[in-house]
Parts: sequence; structure tokens; C-alpha cells
Amino acid sequence: MPRLTHDKITWLTYAQLGLWGFFLYGFGPVVPLLRDEQGTSAAVAGLHSTGIAVGALLGGALFAPVARRLGRGPAIWLGLAGVAAGVAALGTLHALPATLVAVAVIATFGMMVISGVSVVLTAQHGPAAPAALTEANAACAGMGILAPLVIGATVDAGLGWRPVMAVEVGLIALVALAALTFRVRLPNAAPAAAAAADPVGVTAAAIAERADAPPSSPATRDGQALTGGTTGGRVGTRAADRLPPAYWIAWVLMAVTGSIEVCLSLWTADVLRTHAGLNAGAASAAVAAIVCGMFVGRLVGGRFALRWPPVPLLLAALTVSLVGFGLFWSAQVGWLAVTGLVVLGLGNALHYPLAISIALAVAGPAADKAAGWSSYSMGVGFGIAPVALGWVADDAGPHLAFLLLPGFIAAAMLLAGRLGRALRTPRPTEDRAPVTAGV
Repeated sequence: MPRLTHDKITWLTYAQLGLWGFFLYGFGPVVPLLRDEQGTSAAVAGLHSTGIAVGALLGGALFAPVARRLGRGPAIWLGLAGVAAGVAALGTLHALPATLVAVAVIATFGMMVISGVSVVLTAQHGPAAPAALTEANAACAGMGILAPLVIGATVDAGLGWRPVMAVEVGLIALVALAALTFRVRLPNAAPAAAAAADPVGVTAAAIAERADAPPSSPATRDGQALTGGTTGGRVGTRAADRLPPAYWIAWVLMAVTGSIEVCLSLWTADVLRTHAGLNAGAASAAVAAIVCGMFVGRLVGGRFALRWPPVPLLLAALTVSLVGFGLFWSAQVGWLAVTGLVVLGLGNALHYPLAISIALAVAGPAADKAAGWSSYSMGVGFGIAPVALGWVADDAGPHLAFLLLPGFIAAAMLLAGRLGRALRTPRPTEDRAPVTAGV
């Protein structure tokens, strides 16, 4: 069983991802309040998720070249500086075009943080990377619990939602000061040894083996080829440049599960107001129930990820999400709806960490490229699904519009099953040199 070691770099990356989670999970409850403030429809307010999507595309395109030029660690800090600047702008601007641009800027730099943390943890922990990424996302959810609670408190106090933006800037400055004080320096790239024994490739092999894959499965084959197997230079170069089919299945899976998460983040407060009878402040604070469930699910899921294959664990998580959604959607009283949100969060907890760990694992030495492309999947999910849900909600109401979510969950289940088969199915061998175990 892989062993997860918590060093200073690991704790710092957890904190950095947590800073992004504070904004991400806090912005969802802000959208209905911003809609009321700006006097727009649900569909127009949903354009803020399109702003996040545009930013995700830009951040995905920027990460790999920035990481090559500056290093992975500096790229993460640059991302956090950009998030702080964007959040400060969002907290002071009021017009719809200005808030849309501010959100896009935040998401651009936020995606650089996500990509950087993912590749640093994957390179740092090898076979234990799924557990490390799950714990990092637990930190993200843990910080995300605070933001809706702060928003609910400030709204009830008559201060509005904007003070939470100042809190975000202060937290970024605090983490930067702690890293400087304790002299924690993130690696600029994978360790030198990774060129010969790439830990991402090791993770790919481990995932395939834990899925009961035969030795010729794509993940295992690439893992062997990248960790010292006797292959030709042409094959090694092509493998380094090309992302395998399993990566693209995981990419689509991340887009679908991202759709689930962003729709819940942006529109849950509206359903709680219109269907479960909560006032604006209570509904905004109650969104934290999802994040609480995700926090607990990721803490526990990190242990599960060390013992169970990722694909079956992902299918189990999607099933829990479906149960939680049914409870939330059918509830007409606040406490029962919030209970459903907690269960929903428990399931949602493992969607992204498991999918991104598989995607980066099968990418081998192209981890920076794969991390950048994964941001595009989030851009697709964030850009299309919330606007579609908002458009339906304008006609049918947010409660009925939420029936789109079980469709997303079912699609994710189908994709997870296909991903499991892709990890076990041998690749065609035309134009490939024989692959042997590392020597």
C-alpha cells in the first residue's frame, strides 16, 4: 500500500489550494446576491460562471509556458497574486461588465494555482498522489466552509457580501508570509531523478495495477516505457508528446463533474430560498453544508484512495451524490434540504481529486501539459452548464431546473465505467517497439 508523507511542501500546497477554495465556494452564494444588486435575470447572472470558464481556458493555456519559464513554484505564487488582485477588484466594482472581467481574471490565475498544486503533489508523492490530491482538495473544501458562513453573517449584519473579498486578500498575504517565515520553497520542476524514474509514470502504473489491469494495459505500458524500459527514442518522444485516450476520457469526466459542482455552487441558495423557505442570509450560509460534506468526504476519501482502485471508488462517490441530490431536491423544509446537501457533498468530494489524479498519472512526463489542458475541461463545465440551468430556471424556476443534475451524474457514471475499461484495455501495437519492464 502506498504511503503518504506530509512534508513542508505538501502542507504549503494544501494551504495554497485552500486559498482558491475560499473564493470558489464563497462566490457561489454571492451570485444570487449580485443578481439582486445588479437587477439581472438568472441567465445573465449565470454569465459570471462563463467568466470563470473564460478564465479557466486562459489559465490552462498559460500554465505550461509559465511553469517552463519561471518554474512550477513561482507559477503558483504568481497565480495567487493574480487571484488577490482580481478579488480586490471584484470587491470594489459594481457594474456587470466590470464584475464579469474581475471574475475572469480571478479564474485565470486560480487555474494556474490548481494546475501547479496538482503537478507538484503528483511529482512529490508518486503512487500516493491520489491520496495527496484528495487531501489537498479537502483543504480546499475546508477553507470553502468558511466563506459562505462569513457571507451569511455579513449579509445578516447589513454589510453585504463584499467584506469576504477583503478576507480572501488577507488570507493570501498570511500564507505568503508564513512560507517566507518558515522558508518553505516549492520545487521549480520535478526532481532530477524524475527524468529517469518519473513518479507520474509510477503513479500511472500503480493505477493500472490496482484496477487489475494486465501488464500490457496502456497505463502500465507507458509507465514502463517512461521509467527505464528498453524502447526506441522515436517511441519515447512520441509518448512524451501525446496524451493517451484514457486522459481524454478523464478530461470529459472532469467537465461533467465540474458542471455538477458549479451548478450547485451557483444556484443552491436560490433553491433553498424558493423551495425550502430559507431567507437570503440563511440560504447563503447553508451552501456551506455542501462544502462541509466535501471536507469530510475528502478527509476520509484520502484514506480510501490508498486502499481502493480509483475508478470503483469514483463510481461509489457518484452514487452517494445521486442519493444526496434526491434528498435535497425533494425536501420542502430547510433542515432536510441541508441534510441532503451534506450527503451530496460527501459524494462530490472525490469526483475531481480521483479524475485529475488518473489524468495526470496516465500523462506521464507531459504532466504540465495535461494539467493545463485539464483547466479547459473545467472551463467547459463552468461555461455551459450554469448558463443552461439559469436559462431553464428563468422559465421553469430553479427547483425544476435542478433536474439537469441527475443527468450529469448519470453521464459521469458512464464515463467512469468507460475510463475503467480504457485503463485495462491494451493499446494497438502498430508502429510501437516492444515494451519491457524497466532494466
